Amino acid sequence: QGKQKKARKYAVMKRMISLRDQRLNEKDRAKAPVKKKEDPSAIKEREVPQHPSCLFFQYNTQLGPPYHILVDTNFINFSIKAKLDLVQSMMDCLYAKCIPCITDCVMGEIEKLGQKYRVALRIAKDPRFERLPCMHKGTYADDCLVQRVTQHKCYIVATVDKELKRRIRKIPGVPIMYISRHRYNIERMPDDYGAPRF
Repeated sequence: QGKQKKARKYAVMKRMISLRDQRLNEKDRAKAPVKKKEDPSAIKEREVPQHPSCLFFQYNTQLGPPYHILVDTNFINFSIKAKLDLVQSMMDCLYAKCIPCITDCVMGEIEKLGQKYRVALRIAKDPRFERLPCMHKGTYADDCLVQRVTQHKCYIVATVDKELKRRIRKIPGVPIMYISRHRYNIERMPDDYGAPRF
């Protein structure tokens, strides 16, 4: 029988001497970490995100009629499919005057969809809609809506997008309007501080 060939090992590191090895001098050895005893009387610090003061009442005090509703692209499309009049259905849902708001990036998104969504574009250009200018680059509407709602807690977000809903639920004090069973509904969920979402 011939000599068995050993497979060559690639990227094998050279063995390094441990800093606690007995062969090292005392001054070169690594010092053992000293455990500090916890002081029971010391104040324990915890990092808690700061919520705006308007949320410490029963609910978000900045929300009130007339309601300003940020509309998403797919919300307009689903409203057309469900044959719902946007402004009238919002008023039926909230029993108050509603002002639908549309941002520049949502408008850009609808324009990009092309000829197939011309009805949605005509609805978005309705004079009853309030137009909100965007200062950021690009036309990704979801990021714009989340940022706007984080800064100003005076909006209700109207969307059917699951991913956007999930992101907005993390922001306390922001209600979500959605479509189910051919009508608009408001999502009521308790927040971190115990107040109802709406």
